[in-house]
Amino acid sequence: MAGVGSALRRLYLSVYNWGVFFGWAQVLYYAVTTLLESGHEAVYAAVERPLQFAQTAAFMEILHGLVGLVRSPVSATLPQIGSRLFLTWGILWSFPETHSHILVSSLVISWSITEVIRYSFFGMKEAFGFTPSWLLWLRYSSFMILYPTGIFSEVGLIYIALPYIKASEKYSLRMPNKWNFSFDYFYVSVLSMAIYMPGGPHMFTYMLAQRKKALSKAKAA
Repeated sequence: MAGVGSALRRLYLSVYNWGVFFGWAQVLYYAVTTLLESGHEAVYAAVERPLQFAQTAAFMEILHGLVGLVRSPVSATLPQIGSRLFLTWGILWSFPETHSHILVSSLVISWSITEVIRYSFFGMKEAFGFTPSWLLWLRYSSFMILYPTGIFSEVGLIYIALPYIKASEKYSLRMPNKWNFSFDYFYVSVLSMAIYMPGGPHMFTYMLAQRKKALSKAKAA
């Protein structure tokens, strides 16, 4: 039974990783072709649906960690996926005024290249039991460029959205109300920007440690 369970786990993770890989590959293709043909103002409209699918599917990775399907710590997975879902739905989808900014292009391209590499890496690992050395190197090296560009784009887009968040009061709850509770989405967004200050360097340091561990292990093999 243990062997059957292991086989089902690998089958499920293979299908999941390759399915999300194709979603991100579609995002990357649409982003690059639209950027070249129509300019950065048209990129969001071109990638909106596949971006929402691919990024929302990443929520499953939190569940994978919680139930033990993967070894990735939830403490590392949760903040990264949470911040991306916040950008995807809480900023880009909620405030169309951000769509024409060039940071949308840098965000989408940074995310999609990162995820095409990552999901193909894990897809190969689960489906075939190995990964090519060049893909291993990309998995643990490309973040050194793509993580800073992604973080800069994320923080920048939240900042750009702040005036629209404040003016619209979308998702905010004012007193008095029957719940006797207030919620200000503007200040939540400002707080999310502040969290990037310690959170960004922490995640970058964590990934550097993972890179050293993974590449050292590959050399020893």
